[in-house]
This record gives sequence, structure tokens and C-alpha cells, in this order.
Amino acid sequence: MSEEAPTQQQQPPEQEKKADEPPPAAPDAPQESCSSPAAEEKTFPCRALVLTGYGGYDKVKLQVKALSQPQLQAGEVLVRVKACGLNFAELLCRQGLYELLPAPPVTMGMECSGIIEAVGEEVTDRKVGDRVITLGKSGMWQELVVVSADRTFPMPEQMSFEEGAALPVNYLTAYMMLFEMASVRPGKSVLIHMAAGGVGIAVTQLCQTVQDVTVFGTASASKHETIAQGGVTHPIDYRTKDYVEEIRKISPKGVDIVLDPLGGSDTQKGFSLLKPLGTLIVFGAANCVTGQKKNLLAMAKTWYNQLSLTTLKLMQSNKAVCGFHLGYISDEQLISRTMFTLLELYSQGKIKPRIDSCYHFEEVADAMRRMHERQNIGKVILLPEPKKVEEKPKSNPEPEENVEKTEAAVDEKKEEAKEEVKAEKD
Repeated sequence: MSEEAPTQQQQPPEQEKKADEPPPAAPDAPQESCSSPAAEEKTFPCRALVLTGYGGYDKVKLQVKALSQPQLQAGEVLVRVKACGLNFAELLCRQGLYELLPAPPVTMGMECSGIIEAVGEEVTDRKVGDRVITLGKSGMWQELVVVSADRTFPMPEQMSFEEGAALPVNYLTAYMMLFEMASVRPGKSVLIHMAAGGVGIAVTQLCQTVQDVTVFGTASASKHETIAQGGVTHPIDYRTKDYVEEIRKISPKGVDIVLDPLGGSDTQKGFSLLKPLGTLIVFGAANCVTGQKKNLLAMAKTWYNQLSLTTLKLMQSNKAVCGFHLGYISDEQLISRTMFTLLELYSQGKIKPRIDSCYHFEEVADAMRRMHERQNIGKVILLPEPKKVEEKPKSNPEPEENVEKTEAAVDEKKEEAKEEVKAEKD
């Protein structure tokens, strides 16, 4: 089964798209597959975050789809989504810089967690009511998703939906880079940029499962205490210091592994920091994203400063350069095997996603802004459940009423104070 299959099937049949404003909470979906004509005629609302075009935060719209009863194919399940993960890749998607996302309009989202509400034929190891994690290239930011049962992973009992949604993309990326590509071993050293982000925290926690691994992590100074408590051996403030010089002061020979999500000139610096037989893994181009919209100058600068090597240069330097992109991993068995390994590590208490903040679908712009401005420490989560409308403050009473109420409140506090003093004396 290719990685495309689940994401092509995940959106239930759509009747229409309504306005951006959220409706009342969607009614419960049927608990089992049903193929009667009456059931097929019924529709119900489904909230979804849709990329309507490329550009700023306003291009991601909360829409309400009128869905008919999903007709599950063999091997599929219907999941009611409880929490979704926000990744840096979605910032690239919004700017039109992520080639795997279909053209707008398209429902965004690469990972979520929820509860199975219906199962198709030939599904034997999942049942209605199971709490699961699922992932795909897109389509996960909505209340209901249809996915292949093979792409769902049962959640440990103690895991929250927020933690479940935070696990797949970040921890799969971190685990495969460290253990499949770089083959991290006891006594090695690792440099991870954006150490307070989702992947950075995942890398730090996974490094702690191997004895005596030294972790260098770049992050702004305000985040150093937190990432140090999380396991970063040497936090470095990339905003005020040259991280290459700082690492050389501590480890003159450099490091064994560099994990680079930045690209451009930072890739060159990473290569220069490698010890002989060291490994550089490039897994992003965050330096391209400098504002809400696509920045052609930043892209050109990143491209111009990218690392360029010949095979002869590699031979002479005794270093390895790798690239990693989870979206292009088509080996389903590898993904499944790694996910189950990660869930076992969670159950053992060795890894635990750090949740930075949770935003309702209505607040997706605020969530993206928080990640874009690198304010987060850990994972930013999106919640499909409608945000509860706060009661509007009542109109101010007349001034006389205000005075009377204030005086009454003061008198009441005086009486309470007298009673407390009396009680203490007693």
C-alpha cells in the first residue's frame, strides 16, 4: 500500500461548503456503517480547515462541509478527530512551498488523534470506540476522516488526544534520522537546531534513550532553562552568539551528527562542524520562511548559500551528507514499525510529547503565528471542537447602582473580616 492511499480516501463525501463561521457542534456520526437509502440521504455538518489559496494566515479558512453518510471501503475506518498537530510544513503549505500538498482548495493537516466511529469490511484489528492516532499527507484538519485501518495506531491508555496528535510527524522524523540514518550510538554528540520545537524536543528525548549522548541545541535564551531540563546538554542562543564558535569552545573537534532544518548557509556551517565520519542530515528549509507570505529574496538567498559538494570532496573529508523528508517515505512497514516502537517508548515513560499550546479551529491564524514567530516550546495543537462562546458582559448599570453595589460589597467584606478576627480569638 502506498502512502497516497489513505490521504486520497480520508475525506467523507462532500455535499457543499458553507461560510467560514463555525456552526453548533456537529451531531454524533453513526456508530456503524450503514448503506440504507435513508441514511445516505441524510447530511450533517463537518468543520474543516481549508487552504483556499497561497499567502497569509487568512488563506486558511474554517469551513463547514455538509457530509453524507460515509460509505467505507474494505479496510477503512471512520475517525472522529479530537486533536490535530500543527507542523512547520503547514507554514510552507500555506505559502505554496510544499510540493506534496494538492492545489487549493484543499483540507490541510498531516496528523491527528481521535475515536473510531465506524469500521469497513475486512477490518479485524480495530473496533468502534478505539482511541487511535493517524497520519497522512493532508486532510487531517477536520472533524471526521476516513483512513485505511493500517494507518491507525492504538493509543496507550494514559496518552491524551493532544499527546497523540503531537507524536507522529515530529517523532517519526526524529527517530528515523537518529536511528535509521545517523545510527546514533553511546558516546556520540548531536547538534539540533530549533531545539525547542516539536522535532527538537523529540530528538532530545530520543537521544536520552542512548547512553552518554551529548546534545547541543540552538534556541533563544528565554527557552534555555526548559530545553536544558528536557535533556539538552549545551543550549546555545543563536540570536546573540555564533553557535559554531560556541560548539568549538566546548568540543574543538566538532560533533558527530548535525540535524539541520534550516538550510542555506547553516547547512555549510553544519558540514564544517562535523567530525571525520560524521553525518549531516538536512530535513528542512526554515530559512526560506521569513514572513506570512512567500519571500522570493529569502528563497534566493537560501538557494545561493546552499551546500555544494563533489563526491571527491566527500571522500577527502570522510563525512556523510543525507536528506530526510517524511512525506516521501513510501515504506508503510517502516512507518508502522517505527510508530509502534515510539508508542512502546511512550508507555515505558522514555518519551513524552511536550504540548506548548492548544487552539480551536477558529484560532488557526493565532496558532500559525505562534509557530511562525518561534514562540512555542513544544507542539502546537489544533482542536476541532467549537470554541465555547463566552457570555457577553452585561451593559453597565447606572452610576447610582454602581455606587450602591460597591458600598454593599465593602460592607460585606468588613463583616467577613470581623467574623474571621472573632474566629481567631475564639
